Amino acid sequence: MSRTTFILLGITYYIVTIIVIIVVLNWINKKERKKYSEMIANLEREKNLIISASILSELNKVEPLVANSDSKDLYENWQRRFKEIKDVEVPKITDALLEIEELYNDKNYKELRKHIADAEIEIWYVKTKANFLLDEIRSITLSEERNRDTITKLKSSYREILNRYHTHQEEYKLISSPIELQFENVDKLFSAFEISMDKNAYQEVGKIVKAIDDIIGNLKVVMEEAPSIILMGKKLIPNKISSILKTKERMEKDGFNLEYLNIDYNIAEANKKIADVFQRLNMLNLEDSIFELKTILDFFESSDNDFDKERIAKKIYEDYARTILIKVTKLNKINNDLYKKMDDIKYSYDLTSEDVAVIGEIASELVAIHDKYDEIVELQRSKKSYYAKLGKDMENLNVRLTKTEEKLDRALRTIGSLKEDELRAREQLDEIKEILKKAESQIHGFKLPVVPENYFVELAEASEGIEEIIKVLENTPISIKELNTRVDTARDLVFKVYNTSKEIVKTAKMAEMAIVYGNRYRVNKEVDLGLAKAENAFYKGNFKNALENAIVAINIIEPDIHKRLMEEYQ
Repeated sequence: MSRTTFILLGITYYIVTIIVIIVVLNWINKKERKKYSEMIANLEREKNLIISASILSELNKVEPLVANSDSKDLYENWQRRFKEIKDVEVPKITDALLEIEELYNDKNYKELRKHIADAEIEIWYVKTKANFLLDEIRSITLSEERNRDTITKLKSSYREILNRYHTHQEEYKLISSPIELQFENVDKLFSAFEISMDKNAYQEVGKIVKAIDDIIGNLKVVMEEAPSIILMGKKLIPNKISSILKTKERMEKDGFNLEYLNIDYNIAEANKKIADVFQRLNMLNLEDSIFELKTILDFFESSDNDFDKERIAKKIYEDYARTILIKVTKLNKINNDLYKKMDDIKYSYDLTSEDVAVIGEIASELVAIHDKYDEIVELQRSKKSYYAKLGKDMENLNVRLTKTEEKLDRALRTIGSLKEDELRAREQLDEIKEILKKAESQIHGFKLPVVPENYFVELAEASEGIEEIIKVLENTPISIKELNTRVDTARDLVFKVYNTSKEIVKTAKMAEMAIVYGNRYRVNKEVDLGLAKAENAFYKGNFKNALENAIVAINIIEPDIHKRLMEEYQ
């Protein structure tokens, strides 16, 4: 590519780029102008909507209704405000829009944005004032229709109230005077409403309608709640109070202390509250009255539960009062008897003061329990406490007594086991002696050429163990711990002797039988030599070695002879 061609291409690219930039900028500028144009048109439209035909129309409706100085002043005030909006506020907005048009035409977008924002705020402010003015005017122009509609509904509700009152007049007899007075007030207000409407005194009409609505609303509440209030305050609660007082009097005669329930105080407070409720009821003020009376009734209903709890507590108290006294007396006797024998038991079984300290602890606990029992009984006799507490105190005392009883049972079992251990040791001593005799008879029952030395060693140890048991049993006091140790040791030694004697005799018998059986094969020199060794060991008392030599010798002729010998022995 030549240098000229390269330059021409560069120039072409440059021109195309400039054209594209110009086109894009024009497009952006055109789009921005369109946006501002639409915003200006919208502002113009919003300005034109400020002064609507509705305000003029409503003002024209108000003019014939002006019947007094108050309504005339109000009408003139509205006209003045409307004129200010029309002749002052709107022209100012028009001037601002003209200035915006100039900035738009001059393409001064920076200033244009600021002026548009200010104009939007101003239009919103003036439009709000106009709407507020329209609402005020309509409160008068539409008041007749609205008030007539409201009064019609109120008259319908009022007729229902009158009908209910006359149908159930007996239920409202107690407050008939204030109710009928309110009826008179409602009738007067309805008349006042008609008069005010005729005079076009719409401001006064609104107050009258509000007053009628309040009275009828309160009368509705009275119609619904007053019968319940009268029923609870004049019948249900007084009847309940009368029943409670009768029950209280009867229970107090039966020995119950009911002061902690504060029944007289609660009745007095309830009567005060009921009087206050009925005082407010005469003024047809029923606020929270049902809730207060229902709370009082529920409270007195719960008093029956308190009485029941007291009756149950009395039964619990009386049951424990009998059983605890019997049990304490019984445990005291057992513990005292045990305490009297304690010196002999300590002397007989080598017990320390710590070992028998539990007896003193039990005695102290029983004294404390008896004192507490007397204290509770005295409170009941003097009527200084109530059964709900006395029953609980007796229940807790019974728990303490049960724990002391368990402690005494453990002590009795421990001391009883000492005597049982002594008796068991004496029985086991006889059994051990008998086993030792059997061991000796086994040795003497088979004519052994020689008794092995280890038998005599074990026999001596076993005999010494038996002597140790006898020594402990003959000692005063007896150490049960040492006695049990000596019994266990002697029993192990005697069983060892017994097993040793049994094994010696069994092995000697087997060896003798093997030698006798093998004599038939003595023609064989090897067998004869083996049997000779076996006989030599046998007469020396080495019975195990004799049996092994005899089996080895016979095995030359008869393999597995050991099995056959065992079968023969069996």
